[in-house]
Amino acid sequence: MVEVLLFAQLQEEVGKDKVLLDIKEITVKEIKHQLRSQFDLSQIEASMVAVNEAYALEDDIIRSGDTVAIIPPVSGG
Repeated sequence: MVEVLLFAQLQEEVGKDKVLLDIKEITVKEIKHQLRSQFDLSQIEASMVAVNEAYALEDDIIRSGDTVAIIPPVSGG
């Protein structure tokens, strides 16, 4: 299982602050694609991803037991 924490607009679009995915191994790019398909998330491609509290790159591997945070772009002054 991978725990995915959602923030800001992504949280509003899904209707909850986290989701659990039954995944053994996946890349950051692949999990973004899966979440976009599953929940129709508009800001997922531009979002930053952290795996176990460290920012991750698109090709980094996420493994079962990891916690993933998806942080959409924010605006403001």
